[in-house]
Amino acid sequence: MNGTVVAPKEARGTSTAAGTPLSRMRALARAELTLLGRSRGTLFAALFVPLVLPFSAHQAAGEMDLDETGLTIGAVVLPAAIGFSLLFAVYGALVGVFVTRREELVLKRLRTGEPRDAEILAGSALPAVATGLAQSLLLAAGCVVLLDMAAPSAVHLAVLGLLLGLVMCACLAAVTASFTGTSESAQVTPMPLMMVSMLGSGMMVPLEVLPDRLASFCELLPLTPVMTLVRGGFTGDLPVSEALGALATAVAWTLLAVFAVRRWFRWEPRR
Repeated sequence: MNGTVVAPKEARGTSTAAGTPLSRMRALARAELTLLGRSRGTLFAALFVPLVLPFSAHQAAGEMDLDETGLTIGAVVLPAAIGFSLLFAVYGALVGVFVTRREELVLKRLRTGEPRDAEILAGSALPAVATGLAQSLLLAAGCVVLLDMAAPSAVHLAVLGLLLGLVMCACLAAVTASFTGTSESAQVTPMPLMMVSMLGSGMMVPLEVLPDRLASFCELLPLTPVMTLVRGGFTGDLPVSEALGALATAVAWTLLAVFAVRRWFRWEPRR
């Protein structure tokens, strides 16, 4: 595997370089970006899949009776497109990154150098997070143009939702990696959260068309508040109380994920 040889060499160079936390994370991100470009499977899942799935969401939305919900096809497809990018370009990709670097002893070597634990994880996550951000902006612009949507009337909610989603998915990826044994199993362990999020967080099926009890439960899922804030940012009809509730839920999931990473993340191979 190409990454097996290059990763430790790049990592040793960055771990011994003196500098600020920002410069160390930037060096780690450059090394990780190089390795990411050599992983065809990860690139396919991160770049191609999120661009295709919105077409499925558009088809599904076209078959729904959205008149009673007050939603348009664009208001359904655009948040879904961003959600797919967060799941595949950030969450799914980073689970593989963290597990592979751990199994190759890269993370263990980095800990013997200058970077702190948080810097190692953040630097390793930066390329995937940047990819997810750029892809989300591209998908949002494409949806606005192709679906004849108006510019977001509450852009601060959309931006806040996207940023929270990026941070949350990176943290959740580290949590999932903590319980993933091998690089091969890293292709499977992200699937439960991905499937639950696509089906229950308002991506493929808006919560407005679900039964009340089921919708209330789905509101507590990790990606649901992100979808709520992004959709509310574009439609402009999200009440303040609902926006604060979504914000609180997203922050709670993020803090819970950070706690889990600090408690259970493994820096050495699970043997």
